[in-house]
Amino acid sequence: MGLAALSAAPAQAQGKLEAKYEASLAGIPVGKGGWSIEIGEDAYTASAQGGTSGLLKAFAGGSGSGASNGRVVAGALVPSAYTATTTSAKKSETIRMVVTSGYIKEFSIDPEPPVDPERIPVTDAHRRNVLDPMTGSLLRVPGSGEVLAADSCRTGTAVFDGRMRYDIKLDYKRMETVKAEKGYHGPVVVCALYFTPIAGYIPDRAAIKYLAAQRNIEVWFAPIAGTRVLVPYKITVPTPLGSAALEAVEFVTTAAPPRTAAKTN
Repeated sequence: MGLAALSAAPAQAQGKLEAKYEASLAGIPVGKGGWSIEIGEDAYTASAQGGTSGLLKAFAGGSGSGASNGRVVAGALVPSAYTATTTSAKKSETIRMVVTSGYIKEFSIDPEPPVDPERIPVTDAHRRNVLDPMTGSLLRVPGSGEVLAADSCRTGTAVFDGRMRYDIKLDYKRMETVKAEKGYHGPVVVCALYFTPIAGYIPDRAAIKYLAAQRNIEVWFAPIAGTRVLVPYKITVPTPLGSAALEAVEFVTTAAPPRTAAKTN
């Protein structure tokens, strides 16, 4: 979007989120993490840090840190770069991606993993029209209606995380009300989440089969003030050991006035 278009268009809203999450398995705390998101008129950033087995499980399959940044184009989030570092008792690895207009221009895993002949290869086509996993978890609601609505859930996203290409489909389930220990108190829209692996995975992996077969994964979305972006407030996934949950204990979100509005005086 050019400067002329920006000046002619209504000023885009801006907002920030500072959230802290706790992860649990069968009601037992297993980790914690934080998530910071800032959405401006023409750019956005998101970063997360997870403890032992906390928040980054939702993004990159381990504990560590991750970050995504990109542009805001006509209200849509268009990623430019993504990094995630995950650490376990056995190893640490860093994934880096460079994204241009939905195309994964470059990606790397350090250290480079060994080639597994059973892994479905990722083709050039699989790298097009995708989001990174962190941007893909932010639900931008188009239009000008209510953001917390059934239709907000009726969408899907193509994601590439540096190793695996998969599809996420959402569908509406119900509305709920939440109250964080600090911050947000209000309605959330609850979506069913369906996971479909496409490429970059090993078909016989039990965890992949299990996730793909699940029909009871839920994501509870809450809004970032001043924007049309919804963020996961809570995620629940049934497991053989009981329900796994990631839930915000702090969800502090603030709207900022558009810069163009501030300049009119």
